[in-house]
Amino acid sequence: MSGLDKMKAQILKEAETTAQEILAKAQEEAEKILKKAQEEAEAQALKIASQAEKDALNYASRAASAQDMQKKQAYLAAKQDVIREILQKAYRRILDLDDREYFEFMEKLLEKYALPENGEIRFTEKDLKRMPEGFSGRVKTIAAAKGGSLEISAQPCTAEGGFLLVYGGVEENCTIKAVFDSKREELSDQVNRMLFASGREG
Repeated sequence: MSGLDKMKAQILKEAETTAQEILAKAQEEAEKILKKAQEEAEAQALKIASQAEKDALNYASRAASAQDMQKKQAYLAAKQDVIREILQKAYRRILDLDDREYFEFMEKLLEKYALPENGEIRFTEKDLKRMPEGFSGRVKTIAAAKGGSLEISAQPCTAEGGFLLVYGGVEENCTIKAVFDSKREELSDQVNRMLFASGREG
């Protein structure tokens, strides 16, 4: 074999060795890359699974919270309905009192709201017709005890029950509805305490 042939053979041998080394190194790098990709994929999968679990727990918590809130709102609404119904029945009960009890109640209202001034009192048309004998005297007595005077007006007020006090053109609304409306919050609290104080709040 000539010197040139030997040189070619040596170059080919070295080239083959170098190629094998490059392939081995490339294969090693490829394996490292694949291993890293696999590890990252597994880590990402775990992260996704963990996040999915958190999301599921959060959703369940929100759903439970929303359900609990709806339950509380329904309970409160039902409670308010009961209180409203009781107050309405109490209002109707006063309107439906027999004449004696009704006008005794009117006296109590007058004792509370009469002013030490001269004026007139306007009852409903229904009350003017059923007013018991001697009641006008009671009105005068109560007004005098407060330092004023009241005359029963022939002009009726347009209410279901109660009366208007008129002093110098200024009206004091003492109708049963006005009294109930002014005391509604206080009465609601009283009914709430009586019915629900020892009960379950939501």
